Amino acid sequence: MSIKSELAAELRDAMLSRDALRRDVIRQVETEVTRKVTEPGFEGEADDELYRAVIGSYVKKMSKARDEYARLGERGEAMAVKLGFEVQYLSRWLPTTLSEDDTRALVQSTIAEIGDVTSPGMVIGRLMKAYGDQLDGSVVNRIVREALG
Repeated sequence: MSIKSELAAELRDAMLSRDALRRDVIRQVETEVTRKVTEPGFEGEADDELYRAVIGSYVKKMSKARDEYARLGERGEAMAVKLGFEVQYLSRWLPTTLSEDDTRALVQSTIAEIGDVTSPGMVIGRLMKAYGDQLDGSVVNRIVREALG
C-alpha cells in the first residue's frame, strides 16, 4: 500500500474517531505535498519518494520547533507535546536511522580512517555521503564535534 493510500485511510479513521491530532497532522502533510507538486518546475507525481521527502522535511522542522517550545517551559508545554506526537506519528513512514551508539562507532572509525582530520566537515561529509539517509545529520554533527574536541 502506498503512503498516500495509508494516509487517506488514516485520515478517514481519524475523522471517524474524532482524533484531531492525527487528522491535523495528516492534513498538514497533504498540504505540504500539494505545495511541492504545484511548485514551478515540478515533474512527476506524488509517489512514496515524494511523500517520504515531504514527511522527512516536516518532521525535521517540527522536531526543532518542539525543542524550542520545550525550552519555554510551562508556556510551551502543550505545543511541545502536540509537536512531539506529530514527529512520533509520522516517523513510521521514514527510513530508520542508526542509533546514537552506532553513529558514534561510525564517527570513530571514520576519524581513524581519515587520520589527520583538519575540520569536522571532512568527517561529516564522508559519513553523510556514505550513509546519508541512515544517519541523523544533527546527531552526526554533534558527535563529530564532541570527538574532535
